[in-house]
Parts: sequence; C-alpha cells; structure tokens
Amino acid sequence: MNRETAYRAAAQQAEERKARFFLSAQAAKARVTPARLKQDAKDHVTSAVMDGVVKVRQHPVAAGAGLAAFTLYLARRPLAALFRRLHVRLTNRNTENEDG
Repeated sequence: MNRETAYRAAAQQAEERKARFFLSAQAAKARVTPARLKQDAKDHVTSAVMDGVVKVRQHPVAAGAGLAAFTLYLARRPLAALFRRLHVRLTNRNTENEDG
C-alpha cells in the first residue's frame, strides 16, 4: 500500500470516527436536556413512591409504628413542654395537699 492510499484510508477512518463522535455527543446532549432530566426525576420519584406503597401494604404495623415515631419526633418540643407543665401542676397539687 502506498502512502496516498494509506493517507486516504486514515482520513476516511478519521471522518467515520468524527461522525460517530458527533452522534454520541448529540445523544448525550439529548439525555441532559432539562425536560429529559425532569422526566427522569419524576419517573424515579414515582417509582420510589410506588415501592413505598407496596412496602406499607406488606407491613402496615411497622409502617404505623414508624409514622408514630416520626410524628413524636416532630412534636417532641411541644410534648416536652406539656409534660413539664403537667409535672409542675401535679407537684404543686401534691405539696398543697401535704401542707393543708
């Protein structure tokens, strides 16, 4: 094979690789468009919610206990204040009865 033939083969191969690269770049660009990313995120969230619903239906007691624990965690400060007030009232009532 002479130099000119080798050059033309290399140039042809380079053009093919360049075309494949641009096709890959276009495909990657299409995958990262905001609409596509939004749809992918929406699909993942929907899938996770559906998986969660299935798990809750399989284990309702565990799910209820978990929800109760989470609710108590969220309400820990108001509950602590309530129990403090009740403790003070009960303590004051008991000391009034002892003194009286």
